[in-house]
Amino acid sequence: MNATRGEGVGSMDVEIETEYVVPDTSVVIDGRISRLAEEGYLEGKIVVIPRAVLSELEYQANRGRETGFAGLQELQELQRLAEEGIIEIEFAGERPGLEEIRLARSGEIDAMIREVAREYNATLITSDKVQAEVAKAEGLEVVYFEPITRVGETEIERMMPENAMSLHLKENVPPKAKVGRPGEWKLIELRPEPCTREELEKWAREVIEKAYTDEKSFVEIDRGGATVVQLRNLRISIARPPFSEGWEITAVRPVVKVSLDDYDLSEKLKERLRERAEGILVAGPPGSGKSTFCAALAEFYAEQGKIVKTMESPRDLQVGDEITQYAPLDGDMEKTADILLLVRPDYTIYDEVRKTKDFEVFADMRLAGVGMIGVVHATRPIDAIQRLIGRVELGVIPQVVDTVIFIEDGEIKKVYDVSLTVKVPTGMTEEDLARPVVEIRDFETGELEYEIYTYGEEVFVVPVKGEEEQETASERLAAEVVEREVRRFIGGRAPVDVEVKGSQATVYVPEHMVPMVIGKKGRNVEQIEHRTGLKITVKPLEERRGERPQPAGSPVPEGEGEVIEVESGERFPMRVVDDGEYIRLQLGDKFSGRPVKVFVGDEYVFTATVGSSGEVRVNKDTSVGQRLEEALHKGLKVRAQTIP
Repeated sequence: MNATRGEGVGSMDVEIETEYVVPDTSVVIDGRISRLAEEGYLEGKIVVIPRAVLSELEYQANRGRETGFAGLQELQELQRLAEEGIIEIEFAGERPGLEEIRLARSGEIDAMIREVAREYNATLITSDKVQAEVAKAEGLEVVYFEPITRVGETEIERMMPENAMSLHLKENVPPKAKVGRPGEWKLIELRPEPCTREELEKWAREVIEKAYTDEKSFVEIDRGGATVVQLRNLRISIARPPFSEGWEITAVRPVVKVSLDDYDLSEKLKERLRERAEGILVAGPPGSGKSTFCAALAEFYAEQGKIVKTMESPRDLQVGDEITQYAPLDGDMEKTADILLLVRPDYTIYDEVRKTKDFEVFADMRLAGVGMIGVVHATRPIDAIQRLIGRVELGVIPQVVDTVIFIEDGEIKKVYDVSLTVKVPTGMTEEDLARPVVEIRDFETGELEYEIYTYGEEVFVVPVKGEEEQETASERLAAEVVEREVRRFIGGRAPVDVEVKGSQATVYVPEHMVPMVIGKKGRNVEQIEHRTGLKITVKPLEERRGERPQPAGSPVPEGEGEVIEVESGERFPMRVVDDGEYIRLQLGDKFSGRPVKVFVGDEYVFTATVGSSGEVRVNKDTSVGQRLEEALHKGLKVRAQTIP
């Protein structure tokens, strides 16, 4: 008997003539076999469970997938029915290896299940259309059920308040919901009793089952400990151990669906969106209404006769049927982009652009000529542009993004125009400092607010707030770059002051370090000038402080210590000198070449060999150097002890 049945069970006449029945994984997961047994359709039958089914469910459960847990619970229910004498149950067939499980999608597991049905001359029960057709082609008895379609609401859908944006369910915590409207959200408690693990597991199974059977729902992500389901307009995230310390279910839905006319757009901005904006970043904090605005923008372009697609994970934008929503192909948005370039859309919504790979795909599609709208999390409008730095070449940024729209509390708070020019950055005066500068201007007023440019080898985002303030910011920026270059030659802890005026920089370092900064025949200074674009003058730090310069090489902060000659018990004075880069323990020529232990107070610090000059030098960037520096400044006694 090759039979095709509808989606119900109790409302139809299911006739199974063979003594044995073999269910495949699909009907075990959806709970169909236990319902058939409870309604008497399997009376006197022996249910043979292929070990391939058990192994596949175990594999899915080990990876944290809800389908695996649902199937294992169904097998436990069948064991209960067997104990009550309603059915008989057996396990048969070989256990598949890891390779067969990995190749399950190519039919390896299904073939093993059909082999068990053939050995027992059994009726195969399945809701997998391909499995049923292959089994019929092999001459097996088959009962095929259409996949179950849930028409009723799940418990999570029933719990969600009408004006709620999100529902928050956590193990051992009362259920809560965030209600209100953008900018006026509040968290309310739905009941005083906390959610139990059993409740959360049950509600999660309901969601998974409906997602697999409802044509307008789907499982977006199913990984170890985490599942994301798009249940019609609800995005449901399920977290469980080991990913989280306990069970948690979060359901989020769009509060309103609006059109672009519902936003207070100026005619200038409408014209920009209609005619010129082709690289748009929609930025804002979480829950600010970015996705809602993007959905409205997508509908706007569709109404203009444009071909619009979306790239989403999960696919939760509320858009019309004429707009196709794409997920990552094989888990990779780059592969999705490859397909979209063949489809040739006019505009693509990318929700959301977060990782470096996302920015690269966004830029690649934009440079290929596709109009792109990207959703970016940001707390300030400029942050959206800053996230591009280092991921996209600086000079390419305006070609990738020409408009930034910042959304907060469901409203457009700021719009930026992004452009590229070659000029001397604001606050600098010398013409030879001209360079490519990305200008960020307020779209409505045209006022320049930020400049982005390279200085030295770094990229800086500099706010422009009037000439005096900008001059100070530019000079401070230049001073930081020069100081970093100077420290390449004198170390990271030496005192350095830098004063910048226009294209001139004066570097102040300790007197004895001036030659180190200048370098042989001025090569070090030339290198700094080349890397910063500034004219460098080097002066003693004491001159800037109004102090009397010390002779080159003379010690700076110093203290007294002692050397103990262990063999004789004699004690000798020792000078401890901080020269800016090193702590120098000056023991004297008498101890040259001898190993010594060094102590701070009674605390042993390190062992060293005294140099030919009678000194032990310790770099201040090391932990030992920092300990000695601390001792020197605190007035702690440093002593060296010879090793016999």
